[in-house]
Amino acid sequence: MMTWTEFQQEQPALAHVGRDQFYQHGMGLGFIATVRKDGGPRVHPVCPVISPAGLHVLILPGPKRGDLRRDGRYSLHTEMFPPPREDDGFAVSGTAAEITDTATWETVRAQVIGDFGELWPNYDTLTLFELSTASCLLTLTQPGDGFPKGPTIWKASEHHE
Repeated sequence: MMTWTEFQQEQPALAHVGRDQFYQHGMGLGFIATVRKDGGPRVHPVCPVISPAGLHVLILPGPKRGDLRRDGRYSLHTEMFPPPREDDGFAVSGTAAEITDTATWETVRAQVIGDFGELWPNYDTLTLFELSTASCLLTLTQPGDGFPKGPTIWKASEHHE
């Protein structure tokens, strides 16, 4: 596994396309899958934040925060609308880790303000998680951005695990 920043350095074109898909509406939008206590999947809408500090999500108290604290495995998928390319998508999977250091919080805070123009309601009650990158799946209905039609699968090399 690696950080999103390392992934961007190793796979700049794929990271760029992934970021564009998360930010297709001007702000990060996606769905995060987490693991419930019983081992089943749980899916939640989130606003991922991609900044110089990496790939992060800010989570309110609730089931998804509990899931990520207990079992950090996640998969984050873009939301693609409107047609005709609604079947395009980008997914990244790995492990989430709670972040408490002030420098990362400040970098993410600045990115949120840059993306949204202001802080989200209840921002001070949110928990910050960094999402590591173990694998990515890009699916395109038409070739584009140097990638073929269909799936492009990338996995972190063993030296990053």
